[in-house]
Amino acid sequence: MRAASGFWRWTPLILILCLVSGCIPGKKRYLYDEIRKGYADGFTSVAPVQSDPERETTDRIDRPVTLADAIEIALKNSPDKKIAAARIRKAGADVQEANAAFYPHLGFYTEYTAADAPSAYLFKTIDQRRLPGDADFNEPGRLDNFETGFQARLNLYNGGRDYLGRQIADAGVNISLLDQAAVDNALIAAVISRFYTALAARALIGIAEESVTTVQKQLEIMQTRFEGGGVLRSDLLSLEVRLAESREELVRSHSRYQNALVNLADIMGVAFEPSVRLEAAGMDTPTIPSDYSSGLAYSFTHRPELERARVSVVRSRMALDAAQSTYMPTLDLTGRYYFDDEKMAYDMDRKNWVVAVMLNWDLFTGFSTGAAMKRADAMVAEAFAEDHRTLLAVRREVKSAYLNLDEARARRLVAQRSKILAEASLELVRTQYEGGAANITRYLEAELDRNRAGVRAAAAFYDQETARAEVCRAVGCWVNGQERPQPSDANPLQAR
Repeated sequence: MRAASGFWRWTPLILILCLVSGCIPGKKRYLYDEIRKGYADGFTSVAPVQSDPERETTDRIDRPVTLADAIEIALKNSPDKKIAAARIRKAGADVQEANAAFYPHLGFYTEYTAADAPSAYLFKTIDQRRLPGDADFNEPGRLDNFETGFQARLNLYNGGRDYLGRQIADAGVNISLLDQAAVDNALIAAVISRFYTALAARALIGIAEESVTTVQKQLEIMQTRFEGGGVLRSDLLSLEVRLAESREELVRSHSRYQNALVNLADIMGVAFEPSVRLEAAGMDTPTIPSDYSSGLAYSFTHRPELERARVSVVRSRMALDAAQSTYMPTLDLTGRYYFDDEKMAYDMDRKNWVVAVMLNWDLFTGFSTGAAMKRADAMVAEAFAEDHRTLLAVRREVKSAYLNLDEARARRLVAQRSKILAEASLELVRTQYEGGAANITRYLEAELDRNRAGVRAAAAFYDQETARAEVCRAVGCWVNGQERPQPSDANPLQAR
């Protein structure tokens, strides 16, 4: 039965053309803007387009933003989050690549041979099933042969390297997931800190405006009394100086607020213009452990950095076993199904097939296997050291976070009490001043004390909320419940 066809005859030419076209340098230009268009959904542009300076980022915020909104937007736009997501996809591809070792490899090939070697003549003509009976093997003449077929290979054993490779790839996915969890944990705490910093700056504007209003009213009263000869000009000038100072503080407060909004917009990955508008709505926050000891124990099973360090130790130990497995032999199953003919006039009656099992064992590799094992063993030691360093860092962060929270709580209580007393003192001094029992200096001191107490009270409140968010980050509350590998139940301190 003849299987010759125009396709088979033109196959070598087609393959040659494909090869040649692949070797010719292409005219394709790799430009940043062109590449970015293909990944437009993967990021938010924050740079104006050169051809249209008025067109900036598409991610504008035209509505008031709550704390929960700010966190959601930041998690969506954060470059660190997108880098972590890309690394997860990359790790998933590594797993697929590792799994490929457990499947057979199948390929198609076509070759052309021209020779006058007796061995080539003998074997190729035999595969053609057309060996002449009177062939002179010393002078066989010129041989032309086409061979087309399929070839397959399946590894049966290689010392467990494929299995370990898949385990290492799976560990890589876990590490990438834990890296993403760590990014989320830190990012949420950073957004909360900047959000509360902006709210505190906005509160200071209100305090500064109240100060300006208060001094302005007193200045108007003082001006009337001065015109009536009831007060000295020096008292009037003192109030005017105080009014100028209050207005200056108001300008600084506005500037601090705008800078705080810029910092918040930056971490959210949105445009600076128009400015972000804040809405001080509450947000459900995780319940934190009550004290340092409880928080430290909680962090052992919830901080992604700790679990990542442990997974890295396990992965490095797998890599050591993989390096050691190179001492073992490999066993492969190979096969070919092919045709030979001098004109590609293939015939099913002249098909050939070969199945073989091949054992390979490297008896000496120039000490490269031993060197690979030493390197892998050093990586295990490095992973353990990194694990220990991570534990020390987490322990320090948890301790510092609880100390700062205790300080913030105490400062808030003191600041609240100070604000109440300062307001009462100002009212008393104002009454005394209006009755002539207190001079202008005493009044200005009381008014300044009231403003400072208000600033401290506002700052103390937001400092407490920021400190609480930092405790959540330190113990790993912000990533609790997210999809990530389950942490080990072992206590890292006991494990050492």
